[in-house]
Amino acid sequence: MNVRDVSLAGPVDVAAAVGELMRDLMSRPWGQVSPSVYETGRLVTLAPWLLGHDERVAYLVATQQPDGSWGVPDGYGLVPTLSATEALLSVLSRGDNGVDRDVLIGAVRRGLRVLSGWLAETAVATLPDTPAIEIIVPALVSLINAHLDGLSECEIGRLPIPEGMSEGPLILIRQRLESGGAPPDKLLHALEVAGRSAASAPSVNPTSIGTVGASPAATAAWLSGCALPDPGHHARRYLEAVALRHGGPVPVGLPITVFERGWVLSWLARAGIQFDVPPEMLADLRAAIGPEGTPAGAGLPPDADTTSVALYALALLGVPYEPDSLWAFETPTHFCTWQGEEGSSVSVNAHVLDAFGQYAAARPEQAPRYAMVLGRLAAWLRERQRADGSWDDRWHASPYYATVSCALALYEFGGPESVVAVQSAVRWVLATQREDGSWGRWGGTAEETAYAVQLLLMTGPLTGDGGRPEAVRRGYRYLLRAADQADGPALWHDKDLYLPRAVVRAAVLAALHLAQSSGLVVQQAGQL
Repeated sequence: MNVRDVSLAGPVDVAAAVGELMRDLMSRPWGQVSPSVYETGRLVTLAPWLLGHDERVAYLVATQQPDGSWGVPDGYGLVPTLSATEALLSVLSRGDNGVDRDVLIGAVRRGLRVLSGWLAETAVATLPDTPAIEIIVPALVSLINAHLDGLSECEIGRLPIPEGMSEGPLILIRQRLESGGAPPDKLLHALEVAGRSAASAPSVNPTSIGTVGASPAATAAWLSGCALPDPGHHARRYLEAVALRHGGPVPVGLPITVFERGWVLSWLARAGIQFDVPPEMLADLRAAIGPEGTPAGAGLPPDADTTSVALYALALLGVPYEPDSLWAFETPTHFCTWQGEEGSSVSVNAHVLDAFGQYAAARPEQAPRYAMVLGRLAAWLRERQRADGSWDDRWHASPYYATVSCALALYEFGGPESVVAVQSAVRWVLATQREDGSWGRWGGTAEETAYAVQLLLMTGPLTGDGGRPEAVRRGYRYLLRAADQADGPALWHDKDLYLPRAVVRAAVLAALHLAQSSGLVVQQAGQL
């Protein structure tokens, strides 16, 4: 059973749904991730030989919106629209068989028109803080302009690079690869920006499963040094396996094994759900944490976010593991996601607070060692709370994710100094509920509603708290109705927004369990 099975016909059997979720995690160890317009576009350009090519082209054409764009508002559409438009231009330039040229020209013209308007008005400071956007956008603009120089049918002039961006960093990356230098680990996930310089770069080595940077696009860019890779090549086999996931379109990152398992287990355990965890899953999670932390999946560098959530989940499930690997991410003011990070993340630091706090709770004799860092992290998070009581973050498009991450960490491990901040977060959630009972940045979603319900039910007693019980009831009713949202929308930050399906399903199940066990909802049909 999953969230799409939920209806108003009766109570949700959370235990059965969680059991199926555990089986899904074991049977699909690479993870469950939605397809990406950006990543699919890169494969259309870089790997037309790969199985599912026609389906990828059809996916791009079918997902274009009436205004010519791809993606969602507030700057998030720029990267997918650039990628899809460039990919369709590549198809036109190559003259691929089996594609209606008039359909492609129409899609390209619409994409170019919207891009021309956006890029003329866009500055880098107004764009969302998604990974590698500062090099992806100039790389794609350059590729599109090269196509336009040779295609008169498009009726659009060359596109500008947004104010505050340049091709300078791309030139340095390409020079480094061409000279045999190894790129920074974090760049491997977006290696495709290097263009021809990435092809068979000797300093880049795919993992044992064939991935470069846990990215289909990066892997295809590295493979582009050969016109048609040998069928037995492990990088080609990786791409074929990923392409089969969605019948052609591909996700922005795979595998995400540790990330997916850490978040799923922590959502469920934090909500107090009793469930059986496969012993090998816990063993694998424990084994993934090395002296420098753990990556989200094979081919990615270790990061503080995945490391802290994995540590927190292990401690919640009764197998606490010393969190010393997190010290590698400490800076004088906060914890970085990885070394060399530009900017900072409140959700990462909230998860680090969770990891240290839960370990100290599980090992009381060790608690004094972590008292100072817990206080420092809590103060850093409080300082970054917005005036309305919410937080926003660089790893998720929704403030509800950042706010539930910070509020729960502060409630449990932030000390009495954090009470006011948590209360302010509760007031913000109550004030932003929609008429249909949902919560959401652009519209109500099951995912964001789940975060809001969790925050309301896990940050203190409900008695005497005006409006909180009724808000929970309305949110619960919405979750029961929201069966059609089990597969969307994508809100998580990567090169493109993505949906980690099992992670979101766990968050929704956690909210349903909390509501059902709170005594606030009546579960019989017709009595909600």
